Amino acid sequence: MPFTPFTPFTPLTFDLDPEMTRELRDGVCRLWADVSNAGGAVGFVPPVTADDIRPELVKHLAAMSDGRTRLLVGRDERGEVAATAFFTLNTHRLMSHWCWLYTVMVHPAHQGKGYGRALMAAAEEAARTGEGMEGIQGIRLTCRGGENLERFYAACGYKEVGRVPGAVKVAEDDYRDDVTMWLPLH
Repeated sequence: MPFTPFTPFTPLTFDLDPEMTRELRDGVCRLWADVSNAGGAVGFVPPVTADDIRPELVKHLAAMSDGRTRLLVGRDERGEVAATAFFTLNTHRLMSHWCWLYTVMVHPAHQGKGYGRALMAAAEEAARTGEGMEGIQGIRLTCRGGENLERFYAACGYKEVGRVPGAVKVAEDDYRDDVTMWLPLH
């Protein structure tokens, strides 16, 4: 069901668990490639093509069809996919009270417009109130160090709760920290 969280910054409309059409799948794939090629820390190092991204997207789609992963999509005023985030629900009985947030992306053309904050607010709202998200008390995500992402997530209410130095290898001589962030929802 589409919703727009309160934000003075953006005309994005968000949809949790949208119907997966070819148009949406291709839009997410293009977004992922564009974000990666702009240097975004979303699992790839540029240059990449949509064909490079597609196998990873297929894994996400398979997890969605199994009910393990959920997609949050932000569309701009033209209806184009402008932002996404994937939720992964925990199946372990001792950890089912929190979820993971992965592959948080905003199209490079929309950087600096408040779309990232709007996406994070929509993710928080979806985790708090979304159907099938009952009992979720926190959101956990990881980000690549050296990109100033920790500061962005902190501004969205997340707290750094862990860091593994050099755990992310982006090039032969470029190792980055893997930073864990946490947002309590209670």
